[in-house]
Amino acid sequence: MTVLSRAECAALDAADPLADLRAEFALPDGVIYLDGNSLGALPRRTSERVRDTIERQWGERLIRSWNEAGWWDLPTTLGDRLARLLGAAPGQVAVCDSTSVNLFKVLTAALRMRPGRTAVVAESGSFPTDLYIAEGVAGAVGGVDRRLVSDASELPGALGDDVAVVLLNHVDYRTGRLHDMAAVTRLIHDHGALAVWDLCHSAGALPIELDACGVDFAVGCGYKYLNGGPGAPAFVYAAARHLGAVEQPLSGWWGHAEPFAFETGYAPAPGIRRFLTGSQPIIGGTALAASLDVWDRVDMTALRAKSLALTDLFMRRAEQAGLDTVTPREPERRGSQVALRVRTGDPGDGYAIVQALIDRDVIGDFRAPDIMRFGFTPLYLRYVDVWDAADALTDVLTTEPWKDDRYTTRNPIT
Repeated sequence: MTVLSRAECAALDAADPLADLRAEFALPDGVIYLDGNSLGALPRRTSERVRDTIERQWGERLIRSWNEAGWWDLPTTLGDRLARLLGAAPGQVAVCDSTSVNLFKVLTAALRMRPGRTAVVAESGSFPTDLYIAEGVAGAVGGVDRRLVSDASELPGALGDDVAVVLLNHVDYRTGRLHDMAAVTRLIHDHGALAVWDLCHSAGALPIELDACGVDFAVGCGYKYLNGGPGAPAFVYAAARHLGAVEQPLSGWWGHAEPFAFETGYAPAPGIRRFLTGSQPIIGGTALAASLDVWDRVDMTALRAKSLALTDLFMRRAEQAGLDTVTPREPERRGSQVALRVRTGDPGDGYAIVQALIDRDVIGDFRAPDIMRFGFTPLYLRYVDVWDAADALTDVLTTEPWKDDRYTTRNPIT
């Protein structure tokens, strides 16, 4: 689809089947928010939901709310609601802990399921926490080799009979490149290994089919496209076929079969509850639950179609402005973000350009060493927003305010 004017963008917005969802979010006036792939916008209903949890459930009902308000079962009730967006049947997803903690659980569990195999394969360009956790698992378990490949094309050469598990990011956090989950999982299984997928940049951004693809384990966060708020609890997926015997290493009391029997020995709970560890963040879970109320109304096919149209529009206009597109142009190979490089001598100039854009209320971010990154959330982003953001980017590149010293000084969070 080729869009040639802002008027055509406005016509697309008028016909958008997702248009009414924008009203669900508390978006600042005049701001074009292209960083939902890092922190999602605030759903309007979240504040009231969290207030009720704090003031009534906690403040008035006190400890009774563990039973009355469903606090105890929140990780699994949220997991079953989230499962629809992940292509998972109920009983295989729990909302709990952080992505890093859940990754430690599933990597260790996968290694235990493949005794005699001692290698964990990951992409060198993965989000760093994945590599750090894989390194930590290797050190904790002992005798484990962390083997890195530059991308999935190198997997066939890395998948020897010593490989227990392969860890991959479904969507690359820098480039927005999307893996073919079904084909890659099949390749991993053909070599006797288990597949673990990091869904942080795909959950809520595009349809996912964990069950259909035969995935073994997956993890992801709740604060990006899912709009659960800063520090929102993450999630863990374990295929039903593994739940009868899988052992995860963080055997805390929430994952015990009889937590209120207060036994001295550990016995894992049946099903996905065995992946729980300690007491869970009820207030954070409540905020995510409010966002899932919005997601219950979302047609994922329509969301994906709009995402591809928005990213295509922005890429074409960025290229017209003289920028290099890093994100794949093929629809089947990209997530819901656009990564750009600036054609200057200093790769860090992209940081200053993003800061100048933010000063014009177009919010994106920068990923070292040279990626300007823009996320596209179809629930609240309009076609006219994308057009106007591209206009602002073109003007910043033309007038060069980014060369001012105030834009070149790096903030701690980029």
